[in-house]
Amino acid sequence: MKNFIARISGTKDLTEGKPSKLILNFGLPLLFGLIFQQFYNMVDSVIVGQKLGTDALAAVGSTGSINFMILGFCIGICNGFAIPVAQAYGAKDFKALKAYIINSIWSSVALAAVITVAVSIFTMQILKALRTPSNIIDDAYIYIFIIFLGIPATFLYNLTAGILRSLGDSITPVIFLVGSSIVNIILDLILVVPMGVAGAAVATVASQAVSGIICTIYMTKKLKYLEFSKEDWTFSMRHCLKLCGMGLPMGLQYSITAIGSVILQTAVNDMGSTYVAAVSAGSKISMFMCCPFDAMGSTMATYGGQNVGARRLDRVDQGLKACIKMGIIYALVALAFSIVFGKQLALLFVKKEQIELIGYIYEFVVINAAFYIFLALVNIVRFMIQGLGYSTFAILAGICEMIARSVAGFVLVPHFGFICVSLGSPLAWVCADLFLIPAYLWVMKQLRRKFGENKINRAKSATATI
Repeated sequence: MKNFIARISGTKDLTEGKPSKLILNFGLPLLFGLIFQQFYNMVDSVIVGQKLGTDALAAVGSTGSINFMILGFCIGICNGFAIPVAQAYGAKDFKALKAYIINSIWSSVALAAVITVAVSIFTMQILKALRTPSNIIDDAYIYIFIIFLGIPATFLYNLTAGILRSLGDSITPVIFLVGSSIVNIILDLILVVPMGVAGAAVATVASQAVSGIICTIYMTKKLKYLEFSKEDWTFSMRHCLKLCGMGLPMGLQYSITAIGSVILQTAVNDMGSTYVAAVSAGSKISMFMCCPFDAMGSTMATYGGQNVGARRLDRVDQGLKACIKMGIIYALVALAFSIVFGKQLALLFVKKEQIELIGYIYEFVVINAAFYIFLALVNIVRFMIQGLGYSTFAILAGICEMIARSVAGFVLVPHFGFICVSLGSPLAWVCADLFLIPAYLWVMKQLRRKFGENKINRAKSATATI
């Protein structure tokens, strides 16, 4: 069996070895990939803001929350599909591993088709419901409609990358993502000026499609080691239900969280395009700064999945504590960096003469950074819980975030202004932590009881046989 695993080049067994070292080795390539992903997302905004002006930047930025709600749902589903794969790999159950991989493909094809058609039909109605300012709604529609047409590309890359990560390979998806980032930047420079915001959207979709196709080709060759037969491609309702039981709650967690962001975005839209542009730029900077937290979360999902599959609960606790320490250290560094260089980062998106706008961007970035420790806990604990197989808790954590952002959007922003826009996400992180930390303790208690009972039952069975 060990020889078989060794033949699957690039994969890592996270059930053996020092947790902190494994987490770093697995997480650093993910971080590198996320930085590039945010980099080319930021390039869209930088080029649009510098080449097309503030209104175009606001148009693209006004779609951020709905973009997160829909694409986040798709990405969450793919991440959820990867968890049974990681658990089967950790348990060294390669029959189940093949079944989960095949049925994740069938499920993704069906879901991608349904979601693409549904959201494309209602795009304009969604933007109107968000009270998108009239001077930017046409550009906002063009941009997000093209992005939604690219949902199959989103599924393609995130599913293949998720499967590879579940097998312990966090490097290969990053390599392909870097290539697609370069393609995106080149296409931005070529298409944005002649096509406007549509050029930025086309560049994003095309680059992700390229990355997904190349990742698929690589994965097809790599998984030949699993020796798929014609019979393996049979649809299995049982495996699809297990996959959807993991994937849909994770997707809903993203979407429910995003509902609060949509409400908050609606409140910002009512304040005018200047504030929309500030939130757009500030969010791009914050998302870039938060890449390490996203990498830690993805690492914990795979780490937790493999170790619970191997029934190594002692390693689960060790890994969680090691990752939290890393998260706290980075959060403090990021806060210091934001305070010192926040205004310089704002100048990437707007001209230096726009002093008021720069001030709003700086305020947004620094206030968010002050709460990064809470965000670190959200990502690390939530994804660990999901990796352990309790993805329903992701929905409940998402509800906590939604409520906090909704209160900020409905109550705080109208009364206290832009500072409460900046505090919207930090309040959401704190509320989620208040739920997730007790939830993790409960999950571990349940798993210890479950695995302990299984050991006792096996011992009784062995005694009875004798």
